[in-house]
Amino acid sequence: MLCADLCTRLDEELRTDAYADIDASPNGLQVGPADTEIEHVAFAVDASRATAEAAVDAGADLLVTHHGYVFGSVERVTGRLYDRLEPHYDYDMPLYVSHLPLDGHQELGNAAGLADLLDLTDRAPFGEMGPEHVGQRGRATDPFETDELVALLDDELDTGDRSVQLFDFGPDVVEDIAIVTGSGVDWLDEAVAEGVDLLLTGEGKQQAYHEAREAGINVVLAGHYATETFGVEALAELIETWGLETTVLAHPTGI
Repeated sequence: MLCADLCTRLDEELRTDAYADIDASPNGLQVGPADTEIEHVAFAVDASRATAEAAVDAGADLLVTHHGYVFGSVERVTGRLYDRLEPHYDYDMPLYVSHLPLDGHQELGNAAGLADLLDLTDRAPFGEMGPEHVGQRGRATDPFETDELVALLDDELDTGDRSVQLFDFGPDVVEDIAIVTGSGVDWLDEAVAEGVDLLLTGEGKQQAYHEAREAGINVVLAGHYATETFGVEALAELIETWGLETTVLAHPTGI
């Protein structure tokens, strides 16, 4: 399949254009030629020299990631950025990126994958960002005790050497759960306003501890990387149905 055609199909599935004005990441084909023939696609959470080289070693023709190299504008491709991009130049390895579109997708997205893991029902978009959403909320089929939920996440997620962290300021048994993966504590106020029992995200900020305590809500920090493996894995499964070979690359950061 031609790279340009594959990127078009991904853009349509992920609604890439809907996030164009609200995402600092230039989503879609971010690096490389669109006229490359694609038979094998590698997937990773982060674009980096390490994942690009791993994609080359796997024999992939395209790397698809959640986090790209560019956030905002790029004035010069020199120094460290040039070095990071070098495997793409040397091996004609295009890079396709889906940041907020892959967070917000209600079936393939990162939050949707976590909701699947927790077997949440009655799901709805959560995490307003302009006219779009970057997360999901739902209701636990069987309510979780907070320590039970933390233990499940510790067992199932690739958190590296760190443990899942809990700000235990809400009810001991949680049923209504909001999810914004990655760096999602900015949606704490929305979680409080919607009356959820717990906000599940990746990493926090210093003030989030006090804000959660004062609001009386539980917050779980399960790791930025660990909460954002679901989207690229779901995309790999989808692209396999399009007749392409896929490889999912694990490169946990522990963050």
